Amino acid sequence: MAGGSASHNRWTFITSHARVLAAIADNPNVRIRDIAAHCRLTERAVARIISDLEQGGYLSHTRDGRTNTYRVEPDKVLRHPAEAGLPVASLLSLLLQDETERAGPPVAP
Repeated sequence: MAGGSASHNRWTFITSHARVLAAIADNPNVRIRDIAAHCRLTERAVARIISDLEQGGYLSHTRDGRTNTYRVEPDKVLRHPAEAGLPVASLLSLLLQDETERAGPPVAP
């Protein structure tokens, strides 16, 4: 795909759904606009992902005026059979490491 943009011809380990869920877990009052910027997605894509996560029971929200407050269900198990039995909290613990831990040197095997 020589003519494709860099964002479409590279793959990543973490899905957009996981990134959005992690952004919400990190800040339950985060705005869709801020999630979109952080995850490098459109606001429409983030809204669709939030809807998917709510329909799947991984996320809920309450509305207070113009502000949404989200609640992640940490005990809900991951969907893929390869991760059967692992709760969302396990995934989020990896994705929400302290920035200083992430910026540190790689751990030797």
